[in-house]
Amino acid sequence: MPKHTIHAVTAAAALVCLTAFGPVPGGATGGAPTTEAPAPGGTPPSDSRSPGPGQAAAARFVPGPCPKPPEPIEALGDALCGHLEVPENRSRPGGRTIKLAVAVIPALHPAKPAQVPVVFMAGGPGADTFDDIPFLVDSGLNKDRDLIIMAQRGNLYDQPNLACPEVDRFNEQAVGLGYDSDQAEQLMLKAVKDCRGRLTAQGVDLSAYNTTENAADFADLRKALKLRQWNVYGYSYGSNLALTYLRLHPEGIRAFAIDSITPPQHVTLPWTWASTAEGIDNIIEACAAQPACKDRYPDFRRMLTEQVRRLEARPLTLNVEPPGGGEPVTVVLDGGALLNLIVAFSPRPEDLPAALDELAAGNPERFAKARAAGSVQKTGEFAHGLTQSVVCGEWAPGFSETDVLNAGRKVYPEWPDTVLAQVPQLPFQYPACRTWDVADRAAAQRVPTVSSVPALVISGTFDVKTGASWAKDVARNLSRSTSVLVPGIGHWVVPQSPCAQSVLASFFAHPTAPPDTSCVDDVEPKPFTIIPE
Repeated sequence: MPKHTIHAVTAAAALVCLTAFGPVPGGATGGAPTTEAPAPGGTPPSDSRSPGPGQAAAARFVPGPCPKPPEPIEALGDALCGHLEVPENRSRPGGRTIKLAVAVIPALHPAKPAQVPVVFMAGGPGADTFDDIPFLVDSGLNKDRDLIIMAQRGNLYDQPNLACPEVDRFNEQAVGLGYDSDQAEQLMLKAVKDCRGRLTAQGVDLSAYNTTENAADFADLRKALKLRQWNVYGYSYGSNLALTYLRLHPEGIRAFAIDSITPPQHVTLPWTWASTAEGIDNIIEACAAQPACKDRYPDFRRMLTEQVRRLEARPLTLNVEPPGGGEPVTVVLDGGALLNLIVAFSPRPEDLPAALDELAAGNPERFAKARAAGSVQKTGEFAHGLTQSVVCGEWAPGFSETDVLNAGRKVYPEWPDTVLAQVPQLPFQYPACRTWDVADRAAAQRVPTVSSVPALVISGTFDVKTGASWAKDVARNLSRSTSVLVPGIGHWVVPQSPCAQSVLASFFAHPTAPPDTSCVDDVEPKPFTIIPE
């Protein structure tokens, strides 16, 4: 991933009876802003209680050095770091423990008394959480309160790390293959099989890398850090995790904010088509609302369909220099690749009609360079193993390849079936899940969260990964929630929108009062790029 760019789920990665909670216990919805964690640089107390008969070992925080990313992260210089030790599988007493990387980044302008900290839940699943720190700091998350970061189980800097270098190497190769070609499928499935075999040979219990265990890890972290309360902020898959956490572990949550919503009750592989189509439709409609864009690109929707159909029928094979420079690489640009570049915001929404117009005129450079960017992977940094365990255990069950195709046909009836048969950004996912072979957890996970904890629900109209309208059902079940829809912003709204940052700060300052959302009325999509005819 380029330095500090918004995460895009890669092509091969990347969205007990459990019941919904009603109103949370007293003390989980507010109270005096209090922390019990030590000041950064101190030593937090660890929980060394011995487990009782038949119980999993208690979690404990162990202070230690901060991770050292290849691209240094300034905020880690003053952070208190360490790792949380938790059971790998809480349903198996006496099993092995795993270590999750933790950083407490101090407030830039600490207030007295100290403000309740905020804990962050990252997207993915499988993305490097620590790579998000610069976005969070730039967005003001630690302006006046500590910011707590924990890598979700299996992430980079954890033990074990569920990275799949095999999949990263496939992704590098895939840019030179047809997006939905038989060769691409066979190479991807071999990569997934090899990664699975390697991880299981190391003793990793792949079934334990799921959203329920992830949520329990965060519940244990709050207790291990001796925090009476904290605020929660999660985006994309992190919103799914946060909602699961709120449902199963509501105690201690002062305020709850989610961004670019992935609702647990709705997320399945066919769901992705309606979500993608909503975001693309909103981009098209925003162009039509700008006179210059409407005049220059009057048939935006038809142009998109024509280019998907044309490239799928006659793919382009090109030699292209990657955006960061280096030797040219061979890329194949077909209809599936075109769609998936759009879903990955390559190019950005405001440049999309211009890029499609150039493509129609015989100039594929923007899309070809974006495709070539995939030939350079940060091998070993993305936890594809966590991705596969969550997707295959929670999102895939109960549906089939036919359901994915039918969902695609419903929103894009004029597009080729070869494009519609693949889940956007998750190609060949059903055969991959047959290879990954983890238990069906759909019934445990596809449960709405019902809560009275003060909540903020943030969406962007240009989000083609998690369509904005899906937030409505989530907000409906959060009785003290405020919904904010930011025009012209794509996936992960807060880092891209100063207005959203202001709303989030207002909410965390006074969660029991309506946040100040007045800035949203003045937000408009950026002007679309207009190129000469």
